Amino acid sequence: MSESLSTIAAPLAWPLAIAVAWLAGELGHRWLSLPRVSSYGIAGFFMAESQGGFLMVPSGSTIPLLADFAFSLMLFELGFRINLRWLRADPWLGVTSVVEAAATFSAVFLLAQFFAVPMMSALLLAALSMSTSPAAVVRVVNELKSSGQVTERLLHLTAFNCVLAVVVFKMVLGYWILASAGSLFHAAWNSLMVVAVSAGIGVLFGVAVPVLLRSIGAVGRNATVAFAIAALLLTALTLVLNFSPLLAALVFGLVARHRRVIFSQAQNNFGALGDLLSVLLFVFVAASVEWKQVVDGAELALAVLGVRLVVKTLSTTLFARLSGITWRKGALTGLAMTPMSVFVILLLEHSRHLDLGSFEQVAGIAAIVIILEVAGPILTRRALVWAGEARR
Repeated sequence: MSESLSTIAAPLAWPLAIAVAWLAGELGHRWLSLPRVSSYGIAGFFMAESQGGFLMVPSGSTIPLLADFAFSLMLFELGFRINLRWLRADPWLGVTSVVEAAATFSAVFLLAQFFAVPMMSALLLAALSMSTSPAAVVRVVNELKSSGQVTERLLHLTAFNCVLAVVVFKMVLGYWILASAGSLFHAAWNSLMVVAVSAGIGVLFGVAVPVLLRSIGAVGRNATVAFAIAALLLTALTLVLNFSPLLAALVFGLVARHRRVIFSQAQNNFGALGDLLSVLLFVFVAASVEWKQVVDGAELALAVLGVRLVVKTLSTTLFARLSGITWRKGALTGLAMTPMSVFVILLLEHSRHLDLGSFEQVAGIAAIVIILEVAGPILTRRALVWAGEARR
């Protein structure tokens, strides 16, 4: 009887979890003014099987693919909002991005060494800490209908952080492969070639989809649907070939924007489809974390988060005047860059085929993820509200 009940209940687990997380998001937003994605993460964590709940994260199923698809949609939207011409008008924005990413990497690496984290894990942790999660940033910006200097700098710096984090992360993986296996070819392939080919796939999609839309006369009417279908195909293709769907989706959106195809403002988050998939994404990420890992890595995680927040905020504040904004807005930009959890989990998932061993346990990643799953979007929301750029 118990086996038959579990067989019946298994297909209901994820639909039920999504429903519960969505309800938690709406109630948390209404009663506590929490960003919806924070409530999705809390619900997903406590519904996970590792915490005694009913939700299991199946490997090799459609759930991880849907989570990747959801993140690809957000990365595409982020890339679509990036204006590279701004770097010519304000080169200090690019300098800010490089300096704060390099400073974050250096500070977190030294901190990890102080905590006696093994060299390779310390390098990977430092590379991951450079990133800012586009999922949380894009969702909070759209939820608040935020616009202004802090918002635009936040979006651009988030995109640049993603690219830099993926590149450095892949380079560290290449070094790890070279040191452990001694294969220069495999090291180069899993670092530089993965980055180059992933970006190339994004460029190909960014050029081909606008051409297709123009050829069938559906630029204005079906652009959103076409981009969503293309993002799904791009995600599946890059995952099958072991390339980076994160980098490919971001480049896809960036190139599509500069091909002058209109992405309707009424379809922020890709409409109802994006809203549904975002619930699944944040539940998936939180459910992937085990409570024991959170407890074991809490001390290191809190230290990393504190150092990362200080370095990013100081860096954006330092270049604020040179970039044409006040020091206060520079500091708020750094504060808004706190989220990183979704990006970290998916980047590690995409590198799992390389057998990184026990990196997730030794480097306190689980604790970092669950803390920022909740706190990151809250700090982004507060920063945008304090900047006076939130319409809600």
